[in-house]
Amino acid sequence: MKKLFFVLAAAMLTVSASAQKTTITSNKTGDNWYVGANIGIATPIAKFPYGNDAEGAGRLKGFAPKLGVRVGKNLTTVFGIALDADVYMEASDKSAMKQCTFVDAINVDLLGTFNLSNAFGGYKGEPRPFEVIALVGGGYSHTYGAPKSGVNVKGAFDFAFNLGAAKNLQLYIEPAIVFGQPIPSWQNPLRKVNDKWNGIGQVSVGLNYKFGNSNGSSNFKIEQLRDQAEIDGLNAKINELRADNKAKDGKIAADGRTIADLKSQLAACQARPAQTIIEERIIKEVNATLQPIVIFGQGKTTIDAAGMASCEMVAKYMKNHPDSKVKILGYASPEGSKEVNDRIAKQRAEAVKNVLVKKYKIAADRLEAEGQGATDKLSPENDFNRVAKFIDMNNIK
Repeated sequence: MKKLFFVLAAAMLTVSASAQKTTITSNKTGDNWYVGANIGIATPIAKFPYGNDAEGAGRLKGFAPKLGVRVGKNLTTVFGIALDADVYMEASDKSAMKQCTFVDAINVDLLGTFNLSNAFGGYKGEPRPFEVIALVGGGYSHTYGAPKSGVNVKGAFDFAFNLGAAKNLQLYIEPAIVFGQPIPSWQNPLRKVNDKWNGIGQVSVGLNYKFGNSNGSSNFKIEQLRDQAEIDGLNAKINELRADNKAKDGKIAADGRTIADLKSQLAACQARPAQTIIEERIIKEVNATLQPIVIFGQGKTTIDAAGMASCEMVAKYMKNHPDSKVKILGYASPEGSKEVNDRIAKQRAEAVKNVLVKKYKIAADRLEAEGQGATDKLSPENDFNRVAKFIDMNNIK
């Protein structure tokens, strides 16, 4: 029997190793543990004399209800270990397990578990809805009433159903045989008596609960592996992104230097007195002002003969300097409301522009008309504040 057990264990380990072709996420110490409980009935597997009863007691003559608990760990998708304990109670009179105590006997076994479905069908990333699991091992047995103890060998099959979305519950039906189950008539629970094995057969129904793992589930997960071509492609993409980042770092550095230069120039401008900047602008504008001016009558926007002569002089200048561009500034004297003065100033500049375009054929895109509103800065005499003057924009640097 021992030889058979070791041969079966070696065979299952070989199958387990060959089934692990799929790479599984790491199985840490705290992963893939489960606990469970089961109930069932047991009966001896052989007949034995029972008083004066010729039929005797034993196989299918008497039954004992049982309760069991189990703690286990799956070491791979195929192989695992489990600690199993069964308690047999209140056996019927013709059961060879019958004692005079409430608890007739106990078994405590260390079992190797072998998931036959995964061993022969492979693991697909999660448990199948239905699996067949073999259990083989041995342990300690003890009877009460007429106390006897000894070792035993246990073999079983679990026909298991994995339940729930997470498949963390496992309902199973388990037929099992335990050789060496102590009964009152024999001291050595493993020996044969009258060429009959001293043991019991039992059937249990149980439920296991699987604890959560470090991989986020209650079961093994398949590692997502990459082939070499995919790895090379990812490395190339990483190198491309690194080069892109390096180029962007250089652009950011250059932009930083540009920003620093602009800040320096802004600080220099802010440090200069405002009056100086205004004075420089006025000086540049005066230097660029053409000498002819057009004088208007009070409240008038029409150009008289003297004004036409000034327009002709400016037109001749612009024809002699084909790259020149001229801004026409219209003014009004301080009399009257601001609204009226702003309107008249703008109309005077527009009137001059129209003459230069229509009469002297100066391109409109070389001229800009701008009203300046009322002023008393051009002359102490109001008659000389109602004017339009010309600025050569090419001379303003």
